[in-house]
Amino acid sequence: MAAEKTVTTTGLLGWIDNRFPLTKMYKEHLSEYYAPKNFNLWYFFGSLAMVVLALQIITGIFLTMHYKPDASLNAAGIPVAFASVEYIMREVPFGWLIRYMHSTGASAFFVIVYLHMWRGMMYGSYRAPRELIWIFGCMIFLMLMAEAFFGYLLPWGQMSYWGAQVIVNLFAAVPLIGPDLAVWVRGDFVVGDATLNRFFAFHVIAIPLVLVGLVAAHIIALHEVGSNNPDGVEIKKNKNADGIPLDGIPFHPYYTVHDIVGIAGFLIVFCAVVFFAPELGGYFLEFNNFIPADPLVTPPHIAPVWYFTPFYSMLRAVTDLFTWVMVGAAALGALALLRSNWPMVIRAAGVAAIVVLAITFRVFDAKFWGVVIMGGAVIILFFLPWLDVSPVKSIRYRPTWQKVLYAVFVVNFVILGYLGVLPPSPIGQAYSLAGTVFYFGFFALMPLWSNKGQFKPVPDRVTFKPH
Repeated sequence: MAAEKTVTTTGLLGWIDNRFPLTKMYKEHLSEYYAPKNFNLWYFFGSLAMVVLALQIITGIFLTMHYKPDASLNAAGIPVAFASVEYIMREVPFGWLIRYMHSTGASAFFVIVYLHMWRGMMYGSYRAPRELIWIFGCMIFLMLMAEAFFGYLLPWGQMSYWGAQVIVNLFAAVPLIGPDLAVWVRGDFVVGDATLNRFFAFHVIAIPLVLVGLVAAHIIALHEVGSNNPDGVEIKKNKNADGIPLDGIPFHPYYTVHDIVGIAGFLIVFCAVVFFAPELGGYFLEFNNFIPADPLVTPPHIAPVWYFTPFYSMLRAVTDLFTWVMVGAAALGALALLRSNWPMVIRAAGVAAIVVLAITFRVFDAKFWGVVIMGGAVIILFFLPWLDVSPVKSIRYRPTWQKVLYAVFVVNFVILGYLGVLPPSPIGQAYSLAGTVFYFGFFALMPLWSNKGQFKPVPDRVTFKPH
């Protein structure tokens, strides 16, 4: 391997490099960071997420200059927080634009993150040696959900108030400490001024700091092990005499220019929504949120913003019927265990564990298990690198039936999201339960099905077609 070349910079850049590794960082993360040459359109979403994060921080700073986190009523009988948002929209120069960019950016962020995570699932970007990258990404997703939830309350409209009321009350379902935990989260016995102020602090200071740190860790971990690609081939295995991957190209200028194309396309769609349909039919900004919060008037249907609705459907799917179904499933599991050929000690211990689990399902109410299911739907994603035991990474080389299974997973997730927007109904309840079982079954049974079937041979080097 050739000796590393040392380039000494002079002038102002040299003065900076002697005190801060600017040139070194530029080379390591841009000009001499070699990425696979077969990136496709799915690889736009990482850079788009960075753009939207910057957009949210910048617009958020300008909004905080005029926003007042105060739930008290002004002389006109309108909450000060709600009135400050109206002031931003009507009186602040281009305030309406900044507010709509921020609200649209929140939904755009989730669209991009969902697609970014789906690309990781398709191409196995969570597999070794990239487990830590995936874990950081899931932590970013959790923080993004918290950031969106805290920010959702700040306009102090009807849906903001009652949505926060419903979500915060879920903490009361935790056994023993639930009621006290709910009071601690609210800062009061009801959602009010204390809640608004602490949510504002979390939304503006605490969560963004954690989010930026996790993004930095995510990128550092990515550049340490290298990017995955649609073929799932490790480009570091094939290098030339200078130690440069044969199937790699410098991230800058090739992918910086490549990403500019994706950013331009995104901005066209983003601006179209901001200028022509910022509410997007009530999905991005609900109509009830243009009404001041009134603790005495409950909206006819309370639902979270669209990006929470798949998990909200799972929460609503858990009823007393669900707990009885789980008890029945536990009974069948105990019966199957008793009829197995395993040693008596293992069978007895297994049956005892199942009995305790079945009793637990009936002791705690359906509301508690709904919270567990909703949280577990996100937590289970952290274990994906170890649940998938497929001999190949990329979906390109998996059996056709597995590709169909992945497609059904996406359709099921979208349907759950749509049902979460609608009022409860018997048909919707039944499908939500079935969809929840499928969602968890997809991951929980992955060690059993992910290595089954006829897999296509994976090439030694990436397949690349210029476009």
